[in-house]
Amino acid sequence: METTTEDQRLDALFTALGDSTRRDIIARLSAGEATVKELAEPYAMSMQAVSQHIRILERSGLISRGRHRQTRPCRLEPTVLADAVSWIEESRRTWSERMDRLETRLAALQKGESQ
Repeated sequence: METTTEDQRLDALFTALGDSTRRDIIARLSAGEATVKELAEPYAMSMQAVSQHIRILERSGLISRGRHRQTRPCRLEPTVLADAVSWIEESRRTWSERMDRLETRLAALQKGESQ
């Protein structure tokens, strides 16, 4: 199966969301911009480790970094989260339809056996 750009984007997105520290950073950025130093404060890890989490979030497109004087504040990019929600919803709909067809088929088979 060939990997498309869309697949690669979703892989990066779900990889980024697969870590609790990164999900926490996203939740904190939903309240507004913050510097890497501000984001690092509550964690018992090095600044380098937090920076690595930030880079992963940036590569996935979930956050971006601006420039304000001497700082480079991080900001959430919510449209990328909408892409994840869209993919999840489409998958849920597909599986729901498949389950409905399976239930219909099983009911028909059971009805046939009872006659």
